[in-house]
Amino acid sequence: MHGTVTSILPDVMHRCDHCSVRHQAVCGAMDEVQIKKLAQIAHRKKVSAGQTIISDEEPVDFFANVISGAIKLTKTLPDGRQQIVGLLFAPDFLGRAYSKNNPYTAEAATDVEICTFPNAAFERLVGEYPGLQQRLFQHTLDELDAARDWMLLLGRKTAEEKVASFLYMLARRSLMTGCQHKNTPGMSGFELPLTRADIADYLGLTIETVSRQLTRLKTSHVIRLSSNRLILVPDMAKLAQSAGQDSLHH
Repeated sequence: MHGTVTSILPDVMHRCDHCSVRHQAVCGAMDEVQIKKLAQIAHRKKVSAGQTIISDEEPVDFFANVISGAIKLTKTLPDGRQQIVGLLFAPDFLGRAYSKNNPYTAEAATDVEICTFPNAAFERLVGEYPGLQQRLFQHTLDELDAARDWMLLLGRKTAEEKVASFLYMLARRSLMTGCQHKNTPGMSGFELPLTRADIADYLGLTIETVSRQLTRLKTSHVIRLSSNRLILVPDMAKLAQSAGQDSLHH
């Protein structure tokens, strides 16, 4: 990892049976014997917010499962401008297997913990275990679906629907991973992993528009702003409606 601030956790933490996202991550398809082989090449690391994890177009050195935190994926245009093209959370997979170069830059949007696997050793395991290969294939299809959803959002949705869709995605992820904010029974709560400027970049809006739409959603009682970064969602169905989609949408 280039220009990163990282720390490798003690060996006892490398054991996959202590992993909070094991059954949801790509390695969840592996049995106990296979997991032990994966654990032999795995290293869990912490990366500080703002640090680069992988760089666009550089050789692929490793892949990783996201254990906690948020990672933003960016592409750089020839003139140096950057565009956020995706976000990763637990238990997402970072990296493109069988690719020589990284397809994007990955930066820790918050403090992040990842479980890394050297590329050659991991690709050998993928070839050896069909279950792992199938999980990676499913991950690729999920990424494709997400990209198509985001094309619809950027091309057709209103500013309010864009901001609401972003919040709805974060709320669903917090529910899926059990990372709801404490002391909010019956309510989804999460901290925004991006700054207002990054949210604007991601949604193709201005910072002022993002702030205005957040205020509008708060005034309409769709969300509560507990602090500058903490969002509370009293009713997921109401947020889904504001996002212009069915509350059962996946």
